[in-house]
Amino acid sequence: MSQGAVVILGAGHAGGSVAAFLRQYGHQGPITLVGDEPIAPYQRPPLSKAWLKGEADAEGLALKPLAFYAANGIDFRGGSTAVALDPRARAVKLSDGASLSYDALILATGARAISLPVEGGDLDGVLSLRTAADAEALKARLGPGKTLVVVGGGYIGLEVAASGRALGAEVVVIEREDRILARVACKTLSDFFQAYHVKQGVRLELEASVVGFGGDGGKVRAVRLGDGREIPCDVVVVGVGARPNDELAAKAGLECADGVVVDLDARSVSDPNVFAIGDVARRPLPIYQRLFRLESVPNALEQAKQAAAAIVGRPRPPAECPWQWSDQYDLKLQIAGYALDNDNVVVRGDPQAGRFAVFYLKGDVVRSVAAVNSPPEFMMGKQLVLTGAPVDKIKLSDATVSMKAVSA
Repeated sequence: MSQGAVVILGAGHAGGSVAAFLRQYGHQGPITLVGDEPIAPYQRPPLSKAWLKGEADAEGLALKPLAFYAANGIDFRGGSTAVALDPRARAVKLSDGASLSYDALILATGARAISLPVEGGDLDGVLSLRTAADAEALKARLGPGKTLVVVGGGYIGLEVAASGRALGAEVVVIEREDRILARVACKTLSDFFQAYHVKQGVRLELEASVVGFGGDGGKVRAVRLGDGREIPCDVVVVGVGARPNDELAAKAGLECADGVVVDLDARSVSDPNVFAIGDVARRPLPIYQRLFRLESVPNALEQAKQAAAAIVGRPRPPAECPWQWSDQYDLKLQIAGYALDNDNVVVRGDPQAGRFAVFYLKGDVVRSVAAVNSPPEFMMGKQLVLTGAPVDKIKLSDATVSMKAVSA
């Protein structure tokens, strides 16, 4: 298919990367990249960190200069979305009325933030954080004398909280569970980040539910809690998860299950001419013998390589260990793998010193590692997750033993 027409729907990290990989791998046919934002593909993780703090701009976050796409024969169409997909005709209809034919279609439509179905959710200043426009709107509302309320104590919410404090705003984090990161981390990790945020001046409201937002003149002015209290604020960021933009695929008859179901080549299990990558894809992870929908830059890049290789007829790229990261204040958290089916947790290092790692094991096999300011533990842990090599848990818990020496 190295001469065929490729249409990419979605110009985020996954879509922009697969366009570049196709040319890098030798694809010579037409490539059309369709994105709903008017700007070229850019890095999204810095939106909750460097962008908010004024340390990055659109040009600095661009995956490639805008001129790259024209120079490499990639037809970038910003400000447009797909409204219909006909797999039999191999055609896509766009919101501007254009129709595109394809030999291979790549769905990279990402995911959208989940909104709270409560009164006042449409007030000005109740924001999510998925795009550069979202980040710009939030940044304009932050600063000394302002109060930011973050709904959701997950990684994105905590990154926004840290950036808000860096800009001098008062910050309140509302979490319905009894600890932050309750759904994604063990208690040791939760307790560490909870104490760190409190030390930085963040107010935590745990086991609290949001039942509405109060406003004045169409602008949000307060968050209403289930216990009757109101928290005054100037801006709210809702970070309670995301849903894949898979409606177009589902309507076209492609198999979807909280994401477009694909194989190890990122190819739809329903149609060999359609691929799905990034946040919209539900992909197999042989390490865990199940399907996942992953929201991370490393996953977007891995699947972009898989799809590009399959389209041009190259061998499938080597399997990678899934990983992600979170930057909060002077802390870098790096996570490899997923804590699934684990029956033991080993802590290496000292949380009080702000440098430690949590290993999740099944028997003597590492299933996941979460490392705080501990690059060696993360790098070696990632390899251990991928290979399944057994470890000596006593050595693993002893930070004086090198990570290379922990194998059983």
